[in-house]
Amino acid sequence: MATRGSRSEKVRRIFQQFDANRDGGLNREEMAALVVAVNPRVKFSDEQINAILDEVFRTYGEFIDGEKGLTYEGLLRTYDDGAGDVDRDFDALGLELNLDEKGIAVASEGPSSVVDEGVSMETQKTQRTAAWAVSPNHGIVFDDTWKIVDDLEILVKRLKTKQAKDGKFKADNFDAYSDAGWSRELGPSSEISEKRIFWEESGHDYAVFVKELTALRGRADGSRSREEAFDGHMAIGRVLYDHQLFKEALVSFRRACELQPVDVRPHFRAGNCLYVLGKCKEAKEEFLLALEAAEAGGNQWAYLLPQIYVNLGIALEGEGMVLSACEYYREAAILYPTHFRALKLLGSALFGVGEYMAAVKALEEAIFMKPDYADAHCDLASALHAMGEDERAIEVFQKAIDLKPGHVDALYNLGGLYMDLGRFQRASEMYTRVLAVWPNHWRAQLNKAVSLLGAGETDEAKKALKEALKMTNRVELHDAISHLKQLQKKKTKANGGANGEAAFIVVEASKFKIVGDKTTLRQELASALKIRAFQRVTRLYRCDVELLKKEMSEHDVPVSYSGSGVPEKSIRKPNLEEILRRLLSFLKPETFQGAVKAINERILSVLDETGTGRLDLGLFYAILAPICSGPPLRRKRVAFDALVWRPTNEGVAQIKKVDATRYIKLLRAIYVPSHGVSEMMEIHGEADNSMVSFNEFLVMFDDQEWGFGIMPILVKLETGDRNRHGNYACSVCRYPVIGSRFKEIKCHFNLCNQCYSEGKVPSTFKQEEYKFKEYGTEGEAMKEKCRCLPLQSNNQ
Repeated sequence: MATRGSRSEKVRRIFQQFDANRDGGLNREEMAALVVAVNPRVKFSDEQINAILDEVFRTYGEFIDGEKGLTYEGLLRTYDDGAGDVDRDFDALGLELNLDEKGIAVASEGPSSVVDEGVSMETQKTQRTAAWAVSPNHGIVFDDTWKIVDDLEILVKRLKTKQAKDGKFKADNFDAYSDAGWSRELGPSSEISEKRIFWEESGHDYAVFVKELTALRGRADGSRSREEAFDGHMAIGRVLYDHQLFKEALVSFRRACELQPVDVRPHFRAGNCLYVLGKCKEAKEEFLLALEAAEAGGNQWAYLLPQIYVNLGIALEGEGMVLSACEYYREAAILYPTHFRALKLLGSALFGVGEYMAAVKALEEAIFMKPDYADAHCDLASALHAMGEDERAIEVFQKAIDLKPGHVDALYNLGGLYMDLGRFQRASEMYTRVLAVWPNHWRAQLNKAVSLLGAGETDEAKKALKEALKMTNRVELHDAISHLKQLQKKKTKANGGANGEAAFIVVEASKFKIVGDKTTLRQELASALKIRAFQRVTRLYRCDVELLKKEMSEHDVPVSYSGSGVPEKSIRKPNLEEILRRLLSFLKPETFQGAVKAINERILSVLDETGTGRLDLGLFYAILAPICSGPPLRRKRVAFDALVWRPTNEGVAQIKKVDATRYIKLLRAIYVPSHGVSEMMEIHGEADNSMVSFNEFLVMFDDQEWGFGIMPILVKLETGDRNRHGNYACSVCRYPVIGSRFKEIKCHFNLCNQCYSEGKVPSTFKQEEYKFKEYGTEGEAMKEKCRCLPLQSNNQ
């Protein structure tokens, strides 16, 4: 890491490079040349350049020397405030540092002797404590505060010594929490390998430390002025934060908030502490307060705005609110186009909601600005894989691993890519490398077992599965072990030799016949299974449809007008995400993020086909209602009410037939895309503006040919997907039959829901046609068996 001295020297060299007329200042022309030179890939327009220069010259007015322009001190201040990366800019300009024979930076002849004097005067204080303390914007103002800081450093050192002596002090090699500055993320940065400190807070030594710390806080409170007390509490908080005493730092920052509620810094610092402590919601509230104060304070806090945006975005991601986080990352990137972390975080968040092309663009920009950014390479590769560009994805994953050989995410995701490509041996190698870095990564252990099974190494797969079972007692591992035992007993040869299934053939749909009116058609089951899978990913099957009704009645949405002048209760995606958070309040943040991604890809992409970012909320509720939980009739009623709730129909108990028709076509396009997309393009006669009642709507909704007649099959899957059929296993995939069992009545083999829907039959049973009978439960099968048994005679 560059020292303060070498950093100042680098800024001086940059200053001298662009001070063309050697007058000791950078005028607008010289400053514009600097901005362009350090951002070679960014093509600035004249308007953008002027806007940047206006902001710099307005924010740093105290460092503007008349016609000469921005002084060296001013340029140094811009870097101290985070408006650029000194090391990156210095390297981009191809400059070299003057070093003495000991390798220490030597001060070059600067534009002003006053600057050199000022730097030397601060040397002693710089050596006494962290660099932030002498920073112009974040630093210590009053001399008495220095005394408090010195005493606090002694207290922390004493506590560390005592805990180390007692064996209580732990410093593990864990991702360290950064200071949330311009060039660093707020949360655990995977690039900064520092020691994470775990303090023992329950012992006597810690209690004594807290007591003495309280006395120091009392000294700060007893200062001669409110400003000096504020300075004291901020300095105490910063020292405690640097030593990773986050709970105590939070106390000091909150006291500073009380002393100066409109100051941005204590809210910002309190937000950082809360995030590190895992309190994302409270962190978000503090960052919002910081943002409000920054926007009200004008240019005074302009230097901190991008950091607030970034940290607020990270806190929102911690809550699973990724669409909302994208907005703030985007704001930071707009404010400072060279903010490579904002671009990386934006790209990662866009990937997280399934917007892969936009994610690739943002991540490529971040990598251009910082070529050694391993995290950005990893996420870029993941986005490329999602887009089907697998060969390029492998190269980018490998680049991330070259930059950081122990990059767990890159290794794990590359393993998944190899699995998708059927390169099982390579996949198992990646998972082995993950386990070398993270021995308790049970998912890597499980995937290693699956990849070994795919590679035909059954014994090794069994060992890996048992190891995974030691790490976690999840039910899917028990099922996987049972499946492996089943395969070993059957000794069947796999179709294609890789996936452990019995040899099978895929039969065209016309050869699948059904017996009885209760047996589901293969094509309809396939569509219903996809909807059921979507329900599981989004957890909407656990969302009571009455919650949709409650949202409509309790939360007012202003009416807006589209380009065609049609009134709509439209809403932006981040605001829609807030509604989804209320509907799915029972989900953990990471699960909620997955739900939003699925909803964005499946529903929002169709409703927002023009890409405006706004959606018809009534239509969204109506699309959601059929797949929420609740009685089927009630789901249809809420869907109808959602359409009535739209401004075009509000105030009446009926909807236009044209609206009902469009809704059902949208429903099919989203949930049954193989049919729905083509139907959306069809126009059946002129638009029918007649009104339809709820009963007439039901007839349209339940229509098997043009409606959503698949819903009864979906309900059957919802109620029966936990039914097990004794010892019956599917004759193709060998897994126990769960849900419905489809029995071929002539050859007497059984298929599970999935294999039946895909038209798979064992290759040993080749017939012209197959007739299937569906059993929802084993009780149904037993009843039929009893009816078919011949009655025994009483005559002996």
